[in-house]
Amino acid sequence: MTTTDPQTTAPVRAGARLPLLDVLRGVAIMGTLATNVWLFTAPGSEAGLLFGADSLGTLADVAESPSAASLGEGLFLFLANGKFLALLTLLFGVGLAIQFRSAARRGGRWPGPYMWRALFLFTEGLVHFTLVFAADVLMGYAVTSLVVAWLLTRSQRAQNAVMWTAAAVHAAFIGLLTAALVLDPAPFGGETPPEVVDLYAHGSYADQIAFRLDHALLFRAEPIITFALMVFMFLLGVRLFRAGAFGADDTGRRVRGRLLAWGLGVGVPFNLATSLAGPDLALLDRYVAAPVVALGVIGLVGWVLDRANPGGRAVTAVSSLGRMAMSGYVAQNLACVLVLYGFGLGLAPRLADAGPWWVMGLWATLCALLLAVSTLWLRRFRAGPLEALQKAVLARVPERRR
Repeated sequence: MTTTDPQTTAPVRAGARLPLLDVLRGVAIMGTLATNVWLFTAPGSEAGLLFGADSLGTLADVAESPSAASLGEGLFLFLANGKFLALLTLLFGVGLAIQFRSAARRGGRWPGPYMWRALFLFTEGLVHFTLVFAADVLMGYAVTSLVVAWLLTRSQRAQNAVMWTAAAVHAAFIGLLTAALVLDPAPFGGETPPEVVDLYAHGSYADQIAFRLDHALLFRAEPIITFALMVFMFLLGVRLFRAGAFGADDTGRRVRGRLLAWGLGVGVPFNLATSLAGPDLALLDRYVAAPVVALGVIGLVGWVLDRANPGGRAVTAVSSLGRMAMSGYVAQNLACVLVLYGFGLGLAPRLADAGPWWVMGLWATLCALLLAVSTLWLRRFRAGPLEALQKAVLARVPERRR
């Protein structure tokens, strides 16, 4: 069955998957790990977020202590910091647009049962935050998705107004915070207290959970200060999906070409400038410049995929990880906890003075493992474990017709 999306003239086959979206999700999952692995391996791990510890350095750090190790770490962090988080956020908006279109075709109510999906996502994020990783993104996405799901029932004009207003509010807010940091840079460059470093290096799993819960509000600062950005990226994802940006046709290639030109042509120089400026512009670097580059990443991945063998091992592996992105996101963080924290293998405290190369090697190893396991899993099962659990739970929710 082939139909036409109400927001675009491009024909869309009902139930068809868009291969580029699966690949982009896989890339986003590996990209978020490229940032988070430095949080896991830093002294005090995730707790560094509370004390201003500089576990996510900038290119300015390379100039202060030039060496092959600092250059490698600086370039790695520059490529990863903020870009794939923004990409993942945008792709959640795309997923929301797909579900909205599906509900409309079935004649289902909206947001209707989607509220249960958002509740499941929030609960999943809460469990992930409590038991695994304080920098969880799922709870923030769940709250944002409820707002955007309601907005999808409004006119296109209203959606555009909210999208650009959210972008302006976010830019102004980050600008004010950046000005405050320039005037008083004390919040950045602090050190994690020795007792907290010891907690993650030698403390028990239960004590780490207790510490996370005791500082839950501070750990949740990022999704609070970036709420307007998430609303913008969700709605931008909806808009790009409706414009056909992810299709394998001429329309998709044309839109992705523009994203590639603007995202890399404008975003990369902007990102280089903010990164070279050092910690004073760290918020501008991560939350304004990086999302622009993320648009270029969409164009770049699309350009590569247009020229790659769609049935090749590399494309299949990355696509498989993207099809079970939720499971992959949680699995990679769980693996880091077990490998790096003191109650597990304790590699982080043991290799604290070994330089950055082992961290990059760990990232590459975990990515290879995720790609292999995802490929093998989907040969036997239709969905990842968390995706299957979500589907089983939501299948019990009755759907009322309009």
